[in-house]
Amino acid sequence: MLQQLQTFATPHDDTALHGLAAGEKPERADWTIDQGWHNYTPAEHAVWKTLFERQSKLLPGRACDEFVAGMKDLPIGPEQIPDFERLSEVLMKRTGWQVVAVPGLVPDEVFFEHLANRRFPAGHFIRKPHELDYLEEPDVFHDVFGHVPMLMNPAIADYIQAYGVGGLRAQKLGVLDKLARVYWYTVEFGLVKQADGLRIYGAGIASSFTETVFSLDDPSPNRIRFDLERVMRTNYRIDDFQESYFVIDNLDELLKLAEVDFAPLYQRIAGQRDYQPGTLLPTDTLLTRGTGSYHDAKRKQSFEARAVAHA
Repeated sequence: MLQQLQTFATPHDDTALHGLAAGEKPERADWTIDQGWHNYTPAEHAVWKTLFERQSKLLPGRACDEFVAGMKDLPIGPEQIPDFERLSEVLMKRTGWQVVAVPGLVPDEVFFEHLANRRFPAGHFIRKPHELDYLEEPDVFHDVFGHVPMLMNPAIADYIQAYGVGGLRAQKLGVLDKLARVYWYTVEFGLVKQADGLRIYGAGIASSFTETVFSLDDPSPNRIRFDLERVMRTNYRIDDFQESYFVIDNLDELLKLAEVDFAPLYQRIAGQRDYQPGTLLPTDTLLTRGTGSYHDAKRKQSFEARAVAHA
């Protein structure tokens, strides 16, 4: 699954890949490494501070209450990259989770095994100063700032553990792509209703300066009531903002998903066509019908660029 959380922009020539993406071979079978917190440089802590401070200014009124509460109760601040051991001490007492350091992307089965045992694998590296709005693979800011506050919530904690168990099963059945879409449209890019409006709970949004605004404020994307089978058949964007976001009524809804027997669903949707990210269905419950203007413009630019290249 982690392989699918990469690439939100065109890679820079000087971008160094990590973990599985770099062809690394682990010293440990579970791919864990020592975080090496004392090895972080002042420049790396400064990047964390820049990212932390600008997201912290942007998220009030946009992040869900559970994200805000989780962040408040964790030893996370702007001055330095968090120490995974200190994070784990607090998480373990609250929801039984811990954060373990990995070099970067890890194999799917390793990822699922960690989640199934309430271990969240977090990349120990941080992006470079010129890559603040660029993420080819999950770094410590995405993994810790985006994910860990939500792991303080019991519903999310149980849901992600269930996803790990389900991922191991889906991999054996050859249907991982279907389940991966559920993770993508919830844990990474999910929106939730609150009394005061739509709010972010997905880590891919919460850790992104630009998508935080796009997901809630831009008229372009669709915002659709979450439906499990529909989501399992819907492709997603790994190279840009999402064309559609799926909205749950509350986080307890995810607990119900954790209890679902996916086997009949896999059988029912087998062989059925997938939906493109921006497709709307007559059966959709729409909260916002998007204009599609952002992605239409991007597709037009791409078409014109190809036409010039072949002229």
